[in-house]
Amino acid sequence: MARNPEILSINCTSCGAGLNVLGGGRVVVQICPYCGSELDAQDNYRTLRQFKGLTRPKTPFSIGMTGALYGVDFTIIGLIEHSERWGGRFYTWIDHQLYSPTHGYAWLTLEAGHLVFTRRHRGPGWISERAVEISEYPPIVRVNGERFVYFETTTSSITYVEGEFTWRPEIGEQTTTISAMSDAAMLGFSTTGSERESYRSIYVPRKTVEDAFDVQLDQKPFRVHPLEPFVAGPNYGFVLVASCVFAIICLVMSFVFASRTGEDVLGAHVLTRADFPAEITFPLEANSQLTRISFSADVRNSWAYLDLELLDPDDTPVFLAGRTIEYYSGRDADGSWSEGTRRANLSFRPERTGDYTLTVDVPDQGVWTGPGASSVPSYPFNQLTISVRSGLSSSLWTLALAGGFGLLFLLQFGRKWLHQRARWSGTDWVDED
Repeated sequence: MARNPEILSINCTSCGAGLNVLGGGRVVVQICPYCGSELDAQDNYRTLRQFKGLTRPKTPFSIGMTGALYGVDFTIIGLIEHSERWGGRFYTWIDHQLYSPTHGYAWLTLEAGHLVFTRRHRGPGWISERAVEISEYPPIVRVNGERFVYFETTTSSITYVEGEFTWRPEIGEQTTTISAMSDAAMLGFSTTGSERESYRSIYVPRKTVEDAFDVQLDQKPFRVHPLEPFVAGPNYGFVLVASCVFAIICLVMSFVFASRTGEDVLGAHVLTRADFPAEITFPLEANSQLTRISFSADVRNSWAYLDLELLDPDDTPVFLAGRTIEYYSGRDADGSWSEGTRRANLSFRPERTGDYTLTVDVPDQGVWTGPGASSVPSYPFNQLTISVRSGLSSSLWTLALAGGFGLLFLLQFGRKWLHQRARWSGTDWVDED
C-alpha cells in the first residue's frame, strides 16, 4: 500500500502527537520523536514497534527546517545518530536526512563541528573488505576521471532515530563502510546486512549551512576534516610562484657575486714570529669595491690572537679589530678529531684612494697540551701569511633575500602540504615494511 501523497500531517497512532509529513512518496516509516514509535507510512501509520529510552543527540537542526544547498531547496525530514568504537574511543556523528521534491533525498552530516553533504552514488566502482585485506597498496577507484584512494573502514551502529526514512532503521543496526577519498570528495561503500549502497560526500562550509538554514553552530570544528578543502587565501598562487622565482633569481645573483674573485693588491706577504709588530702598506682605489684582507698561520694544537689596525692615506683609522687563528687535532676513544681553522679574514670598503697601512701584532698566543693531542709544537706558530684582494662582491644580502623568498615559498607550499597531511592523518591504512 502506498502512502497518500496529499497527507500533510498525522497524529501519532501511539501517543497522539501531531507530526508533519514532509518526506515524499518513498518514505516507508516515520518515527515519532515524542514516544519513539515507528509508524508504517505505507499502512495508515500503524505502530510497528517502539524505540524506548533513547536520548536525543545535541544538534542545532530540527525536523521541518528548510534550506537551500547547491541551488536546491531541501527540508530536514529525519535524523540518525551513529556511533563507532575505535582505538578505545567512541566517535559519534549525526546524519540529517534531507528531501527535495525535485532532487530527491540527501544527507547533511554533523561530525565534530564539521558538515558534510552526501548523496547516493549510482555510478560504477566498488571496494570490498576483501579487496582491502589482500591489497599491498591502498585500493584505488576511478570515477569519471576522478581518482579515489582508500581511506578507512568503519563499522558504526545506530543509536538514535527520529523522523521519516525511506527504509526501516533499527537501533543497534551495524553498517560497515569502506571510504575512498579524492582531492574534493569521498566515496563510501556501505554494507548493512545483505544490502549494499554507494554514497558520494563533499565538505560544506560552515557559513553556507548557517545561512541556508538560519542556524548558529556553536560547536567548533575539531581538527581538519578529511574532506575539508584547503583555504588558499587571496593571491596564494601569485605569492607561491613569485616567491619561488625571486628565490631562484637571488640565488643566481649570489652565485655570480660570489664567483667574482677580484684582483690581487697584496699577494702572499709572509711574516715570521720575529717580525711582529709589523707594518704593511698597499694601494687601494676609492671605488667602493669590497676589499678583503686574508690571514693564514701554521698553527697546530695552538692559537694566536691578531691585533689589527688599518690607517687610510690620511692616517685616519679605518678600523681597529682582532682575529683569532686556532687549530687543534688529536685522538680519543672515538678516533681522530680536529677543530678550528688556520685562516681568518676581514672585509671593508675603502673610501679614499692611496696607500693604506696595516699594523699587525700578536699580543697573545699559546700551545695546547691537553690529553690526546696528536703533537705539541715548540711555538704557537712560525709564520703568518697576509694577502689583500679588492674588487670583490658580497653575496650576503642576495643570499639573505633568497632565504627570505625561500621561506615565503615554503610557508605557502607548507601550508597546503600540512593541510593535506592533516586530511590523511585519519586513514587506517598502514604500510608494511
